[in-house]
Amino acid sequence: MLDAVQHWPLFISAGLLLNLTPGADMALVTRNAASQGFNAGAAAALGVGAGCWVHIAAAALGLSALLAGSTIAFGLLRWVGAAYLLWLGWSLLRQRQTIPQDSPLSGTEASRSTWRRMFAQGFLTNALNPKVALFFLAFVPQFIRPDAPERTLAFIALGTVFVVNATLVNLGIAWAVSALRQRLDGRPALRRAGDWLNRGVGGLFVLLGLRLAWGDGGR
Repeated sequence: MLDAVQHWPLFISAGLLLNLTPGADMALVTRNAASQGFNAGAAAALGVGAGCWVHIAAAALGLSALLAGSTIAFGLLRWVGAAYLLWLGWSLLRQRQTIPQDSPLSGTEASRSTWRRMFAQGFLTNALNPKVALFFLAFVPQFIRPDAPERTLAFIALGTVFVVNATLVNLGIAWAVSALRQRLDGRPALRRAGDWLNRGVGGLFVLLGLRLAWGDGGR
């Protein structure tokens, strides 16, 4: 199966550069880590990774090709994804200081419920974005040999590497942001920063939702 893949170093390097490009996923991880700590950011990061797996499975099964060729299917997913981003952005714009005074690492049921919610946010933000589906369909096959007998397995292998690297990058971002949060804990500026972060990320999601709804749809 590994023989079916070409240009491994280029694939990994390009994938890491793409993972480091700011976007909705990174914004969500950053916001959650800043407001609730590392575990919350990690939950969002793992949710994003799970969302990527939806696109990888769809592309491997040929569903992404169907999506790319069907105006109705693509438009439906685009509008659903746009509606979710708009809803999430509006929720963050309305939300004020969420940085708790107590440790976010407590093992309470409330904390577990929050982590599940943030995992779901990361999952839906990624899984409902049709541009991600088209990205995997366009990007990954370039690194599979044209004469490879096991193209599906090679696609899954490349997708796995991409998701693992993306998850590690997002976990690193969550750790860095949460470490900065701990250093600033207790300072009044942290509360103000939390409000502005909510507004900034909320505004970004609203803009991304509008762009997804009325833009070119990623075609």
